[in-house]
Amino acid sequence: MASDRSPGAEGRRGGPLIVTEDEELLDDLLRLCAAAGTEPEVCHGVPERRGGWENAPLILVGDDAAPRLLGAARRRGVLLVGRDQDDPGVWQRAVELGADHVLRLPDAEPWLVDRIADAAEGVGRPALTVGVVGGRGGAGASTLACALAVTAARAGRRTLLIDGDPLGGGLDVLLGGEQADGRRWPDFAASRGRVAGGALEESLPRLHQLRVLSWDRGDSVVIPGEAMRAVLAAARRRGGVVVVDLPRRVDDSVVEALAQLDLGLLVVPAELRAVAAANRVAASVGMVLRDLRAVVRGPYASGLDEQWVADALGLPLAGELPVEPGLLEAQEAGAPPGSAPRGPLAKFCTAFWDQALAGGLTGGALS
Repeated sequence: MASDRSPGAEGRRGGPLIVTEDEELLDDLLRLCAAAGTEPEVCHGVPERRGGWENAPLILVGDDAAPRLLGAARRRGVLLVGRDQDDPGVWQRAVELGADHVLRLPDAEPWLVDRIADAAEGVGRPALTVGVVGGRGGAGASTLACALAVTAARAGRRTLLIDGDPLGGGLDVLLGGEQADGRRWPDFAASRGRVAGGALEESLPRLHQLRVLSWDRGDSVVIPGEAMRAVLAAARRRGGVVVVDLPRRVDDSVVEALAQLDLGLLVVPAELRAVAAANRVAASVGMVLRDLRAVVRGPYASGLDEQWVADALGLPLAGELPVEPGLLEAQEAGAPPGSAPRGPLAKFCTAFWDQALAGGLTGGALS
């Protein structure tokens, strides 16, 4: 993902601090940290190094170690962890320690993995997530999705482009990076539970200052809804913007993607047959996505304009997608959509992001 921050230590908070002498409990906690994609620091008491207790993103205190930590500074993010379900004294020890929560394993393991991953990655404002879908085949949805991602990355925003259409040919091809190293969708098809956002970011091909999750050239792979949910949630936790190119059919995977979108864009050529086809797409997508808007692409059939098309679909108008001369020739030469900063497509995308990120897309079309 492109970022306005330099990579390195600033983007990583490190793992939690584990305080315990219970070897079985320590094994469990180390396993959960590994599942969350982070490496902890282990101590038997308050760390001797300066700031070790105060600066740890999360502290997991074994029930056995609580009496040894009663003099430690009070702080947020301390969890008291044990396995004895019937110990009534645990609540008193938690109060004395100032723990936020009391956890009992194995029951609390899924919740604890999420907390460890959140603490290691940092939890800030989630990414603005925009989905793009074509009203009919060849509407230009993939072109717009790529242009939105390229424009956002060029502006210094952390950007992830997700190809949600296994039959679309691959957005990495449209970006000229089908040979780039990195993981593709088949590598994530079996994902369950939580995917670490940092690991996802680092594993994907980096093309034109952004990260892209696309398809390989092998056999088509069905992405289960749970895998789409896990991957997209990981991408959103990293902040910035996420753009998802979606197919016109709505299956379990697409439903999971639609449920995490902040905004959807339906690309519709200004032709009567295209409007009729887009009506069916809008009806199915609108059952899941509350904020779906029309992007109308010319040239226009006689008697049609962008507002007429949006009204016919019963959707707010997000804007008119301009025609960009020489776009196909530029793509064949290796330039992705939106790569010309002064081109009509890039200007449209820049205006979209300026208004969307400022919360200005509440009343209608781009101005």
